[in-house]
Amino acid sequence: MTAAVIALPLALAFGVASGLGATAGLYGAIILGLVSALVGGTPTQISGPTGPMTVMIASAVVTLHQDLKLIAATIFLAGLFQLVFAMARIGRFVRYIPYPVISGFMSGIGIIIIILQIHPFLGLSPEASVLHILTSLPQQLLQTNFSAVVLAALALAIVFFTPPHISQWLPSPLIALIVLTPLSMLLNLPVDTIGQIPSTWPDLVIPSFGFVDIRLIVPLAFTLAVLGTIDTLLTSIVADSITQTRHQPNKELVGQGLGNALCAFAGAIPGAGATMRTVINIKSGGTNRLSGIFHALILLLIVIFFAPLAAAIPMAVLAGILIKVGIDILDYRFLAVWKDSPRHDLGIMVSVFFVTVFIDLITAVLLGIVMASLSIVYRITQATRINLISEDSPTGPVDLESKQARIIKIEGAFFFGSSTAFESHVNKALNIKTMIIDISGVPFLDITAMFTLKDLHVTLQHSGVEVIIVASHELQQELFKLDRAKTFRKDKFFTSLEDAVRQL
Repeated sequence: MTAAVIALPLALAFGVASGLGATAGLYGAIILGLVSALVGGTPTQISGPTGPMTVMIASAVVTLHQDLKLIAATIFLAGLFQLVFAMARIGRFVRYIPYPVISGFMSGIGIIIIILQIHPFLGLSPEASVLHILTSLPQQLLQTNFSAVVLAALALAIVFFTPPHISQWLPSPLIALIVLTPLSMLLNLPVDTIGQIPSTWPDLVIPSFGFVDIRLIVPLAFTLAVLGTIDTLLTSIVADSITQTRHQPNKELVGQGLGNALCAFAGAIPGAGATMRTVINIKSGGTNRLSGIFHALILLLIVIFFAPLAAAIPMAVLAGILIKVGIDILDYRFLAVWKDSPRHDLGIMVSVFFVTVFIDLITAVLLGIVMASLSIVYRITQATRINLISEDSPTGPVDLESKQARIIKIEGAFFFGSSTAFESHVNKALNIKTMIIDISGVPFLDITAMFTLKDLHVTLQHSGVEVIIVASHELQQELFKLDRAKTFRKDKFFTSLEDAVRQL
């Protein structure tokens, strides 16, 4: 019940913010909430329209020129992509997205939501372009509707300052609607309202899948699917931490995919697992799927019996509520320590943040993952030690100089990031008789390192240098499998440096 009460004003607000109307938000909460509760993999999760998904669908609405059939096709295809993700078992990989990427992404979405509400806050028509809103703000301020500003400011004050002992029983967004809607009607304020919400099931929308349409909607649908997957599974992780359980990520994606695909046929907006609603559901005693099912059914009953009352809700009030949502999405955990955070992590977070706000969401995530991967590669490479030993052997009193031998010892990761440094060390020691390459301290080899080792082995042999390799049995087997040309000689492989040095 509590989750449904919280979901009601948010569903209305997200529906309006999407550009598809309050009805689309309500039915998105009902359909996705019910389907994900029935078949999803996180029993306590409440699903419905969320800030990130609303930002993305609002962008799609503008891109597709408000063509309902194309929008429905995009949402349907996004649901199918999520089902494909589930079958490919991609869900488990969300845990491995670096924190700075998520931080910059979520903070960027929070700022987008806040910026998108500037026009409704001022009593003006909504605008979907962040850049246009910011650049046109000086001119738009001259057209401010002060009645709308007062309502929006009061809504913002209510959602910010309602005491916790009250909001735990009656959520502050609902208080804002209950107090300010009658006030607006009583004073007959000249402000825009959300308009009539039908109390019947919405008309069936048939998605359009023409050849030209597919090329247009596939990138949008894929972005929605990725965004919904990340949003949902991060919420599932939060639910796990509270309930001390473990969700089933791929099963959860099945529920989300089916739910979002069905939303398309009702003209509803897609959604994801909603963190705040899920946490409140758990703290209110929701321990299984029934809580999510009841949440959806209660919303449906509200639509059937009380929809006409929602027509008079001022858009400015919803703007005030959504600004609070945007503020809550900001990642204060990272922002509190940004001065002391590693420079590379701060760089990733800031880059993802600005790309999220000013370019697009999927580019931001991909950029963040690439930057984080390069950062990790650099740090692993720096931690890899490659030593060229040219005097006494570390295993005993063997004069390597007199034996015209050298030992190259690698400790740490031997992969594409450290292959160049290894090659450089080998090239420094070509005028010798024997080269011992010790990779016994290497936990794994990637294909780049294997090819580098093989190529240098051939180069050394052509230069008349005998090559002895020290490696674990596992690494030896990997090298032999790759050696189709039989470059390596098994009698020149050893598992310990001591045994290799005895061959000198």
